[in-house]
Parts: sequence; C-alpha cells; structure tokens
Amino acid sequence: MQISPETNIKKEIIIKRVFHHIKSEIKGSTIVFFAGIHGNEVAGVSALKNIFKTIHQNDISGEIYAVYGNIKALQKNKRYLEYDLNRLWTPNKLNTLKNKEILNKEEEEQVELFQFINQLFITTKNPIYFIDLHTTSSKSLPFITINDALINRKFSSCFPVPTVLGIEEYLEGPLLSYLNTLGYVSIGFESGQHTDPEAIKNCEAFIFLALKHAGILKNNEVEKVKKNENILENSSKNIASIFEIIYKYHIKPKELFTMKEGFESFQNIKKGTVLATTNGKFIYSEYSAKLFMPLYQKSGDDGFFIIQEIPTFFLKLSAILRKIRADNLLTVLPGISWHNKRSGILRANLKVTRFMAKSIFHLFGYRNKHIDKTYLLLYNRERVAKNKMYKNEKWY
Repeated sequence: MQISPETNIKKEIIIKRVFHHIKSEIKGSTIVFFAGIHGNEVAGVSALKNIFKTIHQNDISGEIYAVYGNIKALQKNKRYLEYDLNRLWTPNKLNTLKNKEILNKEEEEQVELFQFINQLFITTKNPIYFIDLHTTSSKSLPFITINDALINRKFSSCFPVPTVLGIEEYLEGPLLSYLNTLGYVSIGFESGQHTDPEAIKNCEAFIFLALKHAGILKNNEVEKVKKNENILENSSKNIASIFEIIYKYHIKPKELFTMKEGFESFQNIKKGTVLATTNGKFIYSEYSAKLFMPLYQKSGDDGFFIIQEIPTFFLKLSAILRKIRADNLLTVLPGISWHNKRSGILRANLKVTRFMAKSIFHLFGYRNKHIDKTYLLLYNRERVAKNKMYKNEKWY
C-alpha cells in the first residue's frame, strides 16, 4: 500500500517523539511511558534511558514505548513555555485544536502526542498501559496518582507505594484523565523531588516492576523483582495505603503565593498549621490530615493539596457497589439524571447534592465537576473502563 506524504510526516514526528521503542515478535501487551510532560521533570527521561540499555527484544513479549512529553520545555528545563501541557486535554480544548491554525508551543507538542496516541490505537488491539512519569518540587515519598477506576486501583496495588485517588476532581485537563475517559489503564508515578538522584532510582525500579506486572518482561528473576520492590518500599517508608484528596489550594492569577519552607508530601499536619502566605497573609490548614505536593517552584497554580487515608472497608464497599452498577439507584433521587449513561456521566442539581456528602458519590465511583451555578456533572470511569481488555492479565 502506498503511504501518503501526510502519513510520512506523521511517522517522522512520531519517531522523533518516541525516544525508545522495542517490539517483540511474540504477541503481548503494549506499555507506553510518557516522560517530561513537564519540562523541568527529567528523572523519568533519565530512568527510561537507563532501563532501555538493559532490555532487548528477546527479553519481552509485546511492545514498549518511551515518549517525550514537552520537548521544547525539556530543552530549556522549564515546566512549560506558554501553557501547562498537562492541563490541555479537555474535550473542548481538543475539539478547538482540530481547527486551530496558529498553535502555541504547548499545542504543537500536544498535536504530536495526540497523533502518536491515535496511531497507537490503530496499530494494536492488545491491552495498553499508559504510565506518566513525574517528580515534585517538594521532598516526597514516591507515589502513584490515578483516576478512580477499579482497573487503575487493581494495577496500582501491584506496587509497594502509596496511591492517591481523586486528583481528577481538582485538576482540569491532565493527559491521564483524557486516556481514562477512553477506558485504558492509566496511572501517574511521582518518583520524588525534581533534583534528588533517588528520584531516578525510584523511577527505574517502578518502570521495571510495571513491565513485569504488565506481563511484558519474560524473565522470572525473583531476586531482581524483590530488589526493585525493596527500593520502593524503603523510599516510601513502607507506606502503601490508598489516600484521597480532600482539598486543593488554587493560586489565582497575580496572587503572591509563598509556601512555608520545610514541608514535605505525606507530612502530618494539624488544623490551624500555617502552610503558606498569600499576598502577605497567612494560609492556615483547615484539616488535621496529610499535606500533599506543596509547591516550591515559580510555575504552576496548585499551591498544595491535603489528603487523608481511605479505610479498607470503604474501598471494598465501593468496589462491590460498582461491580453491581448500583449507581443506577442514584437517578431515583430528585434532581439527578443521566447526562450521558454510556459514558457514565450524571447531571445533578446543586440544590439537591449540597445535602449529600461527596463521599457517597465517591463510593459509586463518581467525581464531580461544576458546569454552572445550578448544575454539576458527575463522572464515573467504571462505565467506560475496558475491563474485557484486561480480564486475562495476572493482576486483574
């Protein structure tokens, strides 16, 4: 078949963005590692380059990709040049992108990533895993972030690090949230602080284990698996609980926000603790819980998050409710109706939902996004999750 010039151009773009690719002759899953979505987070790039020196075609079944995120920002060691590339993956922004003639620097990167992802869907029907590698501006344990779907929970449980749910409620437009709306296993791994050499080691350990748990690495080196698990266990201080975000401090445009020095992710804080200043005024914690991702860099508008551990009972209950699709009962309540049942989106009247605890919706798998002063949309990843694609995987 003759390849059109346009297709040639797209293939050249993909080759430049994919900095490592191994495909086995043996059929298996596909795993995609994104690194450098934020250009000042280079640990993932270094870790992938180190790991790929040790892996050969005969070692695997399936296919592995290592993909640059924001190439231009990586070259300048900046989080982004004009706009945060990891906040551009909303339906509206993607639709606008199709007909936009003049693109900003991050949109140019997004178009190429979008082409790669779409090309991938065309070329494989096997299980696909999307892993986004990051680091944080503060000191931190390594941890996983996921959109709250059971397939993400199950795969995340393979790793001896804490997992944080609910970030999709507080961040608009992350790449992984977009991929989750398509139903694929998609998880983020934060390996530590930007400049900490341990962040690279943690990332290498995680990549190895991700390849192993996805069934891509063929070897059965028990000692090597245990070695990498030990690296993550030690770095995470043997914390492997599941947490939920309960609060985010959003920095407004032109706000003079300064995080108080010395805080770390997963640090215990008490209600009333001074966390930061805004325009010279103190910001106090409203919770006794754990601090999460305090901001110690100039770019970004996520000042800090607060998280709390989810009891095991509620995790098990939510899994049962989702499997039997008990969320159908929610539409019996006044003011709640289906906005898009196939996509798992409810439309709720704020007058009704303000009397219902957010945790009730979380049990059924719904996370909310406001659309106006009267209504909000509640999103459920379970109804779009490609469970059949992963049902034969060992971790499922």
